[in-house]
Amino acid sequence: MRFMVAAGVFATWIGCGPSSRNEGGDDTSADACVGLECRVVDCAKQGKPPTTVSGTVFAPNGTLALYGVNVYVPASEPPPFAEGAVCEQCTEGVPGGAITHVVSDEAGHFTLTGVPSVGVNIPLIISIGKWRRRVDIPSVIECTDNPLPATLTSLPKNKAEGDIPKIAIATGSCDALECLVRKLGVSDSEFTSDTGTGRIHLFASNGAAKLADQTPFAPATTLWNSVDKLKQYDIAMLSCECSQRADEKPQSAMDAMKAYADFGGRLFLSHYHNVWIGGEKNVPTHAPAVWPTIATCNTDTSVSGIDIIDQVHNPKGASFATWLVNVLGSTSPGMIPITEGKQTCTAVDDNKAERWVYHSSGSVESPQNFQFTTPNEIAKEERCGKVVFSDMHVASGSSSSSSTAFPGGCSASPMTPQEKALAFMFFDIASCVGPIL
Repeated sequence: MRFMVAAGVFATWIGCGPSSRNEGGDDTSADACVGLECRVVDCAKQGKPPTTVSGTVFAPNGTLALYGVNVYVPASEPPPFAEGAVCEQCTEGVPGGAITHVVSDEAGHFTLTGVPSVGVNIPLIISIGKWRRRVDIPSVIECTDNPLPATLTSLPKNKAEGDIPKIAIATGSCDALECLVRKLGVSDSEFTSDTGTGRIHLFASNGAAKLADQTPFAPATTLWNSVDKLKQYDIAMLSCECSQRADEKPQSAMDAMKAYADFGGRLFLSHYHNVWIGGEKNVPTHAPAVWPTIATCNTDTSVSGIDIIDQVHNPKGASFATWLVNVLGSTSPGMIPITEGKQTCTAVDDNKAERWVYHSSGSVESPQNFQFTTPNEIAKEERCGKVVFSDMHVASGSSSSSSTAFPGGCSASPMTPQEKALAFMFFDIASCVGPIL
């Protein structure tokens, strides 16, 4: 049920009733409580445990638990999200403020304490970046825990259920990031061309070039050649094209991509899209400014076996490792079994980026996944955007070719360990820039 209570719950309670700080007491000041705060019962005064609401946050598919998602009862109606890329920093707090607020743990679990319980339809918001599900809890029993079902605690599958970031995905014949997003539970109706009304716009490189109804996708070059086009999207995901195809990425596109990320955009780059970071192989001047100093990406090999989660250089590394065990993507903490792993980058500057996953061969550790914030050349606390690079392919039987209409090439098989690892990074890239609050 969509949360639409601005004129109801919030307006009804703005005048204040008995405060949790004033139940039966002598504080009659006008500002003793405000809005929904007036509906919080002081259970401690009754010698009882607090009123709590608990549950597990899931991806839109309702099965993959998620870490680091905000769960809160809003203090006031949150405003609509601005359309397109914005500079979102974690210091800004949650939209609308919060009466009570927590972040889901490594099992996706949350427990909100001090939840309003007087009356019915208590609003609850579940959000990370511009993913936002807003629901009404029909009733909350005071001074006890109130567990919620997954039907109320999953991120939205479509616009009818809530807010979804606007995402551009360039298809590629050696990867299929669009299939990963689909596996995470986003409805097929949300995948359209850039002229459609879906929240996921598909662009053709040398991968899928049309929808099942034969609607064609615009060329991916129309996306990355224009910073104004890129800014229409919160996230741009580029699937591996089997080679760098540098001739389709002129210097003006390199500059546009950096300007987009610096502005507040999010980039998710797969394998040969290392060209956007390290530049064209053997032509180091064909690259964005600054980014080639962040990572060395001038090799081309394949790897398999086990990747290792970096729990030293990534502040979320320990949580990532624990989460992957909890969602059955790893049997040994910090270890990810992979197939179709590639190796295009050999080093990351730990002062400029976070190495998330690496492959070890003897004493040599090569990055498989890393992330950096932008503009990388300014102080961290002033940065607005994020760039994620991954040498892991989706690798679960999904394919993307110009002769196959979406979603015909997408596998229905269960998520692989590396798909789950990529899912962690996919939702993290949507989050605000800075430490989790």
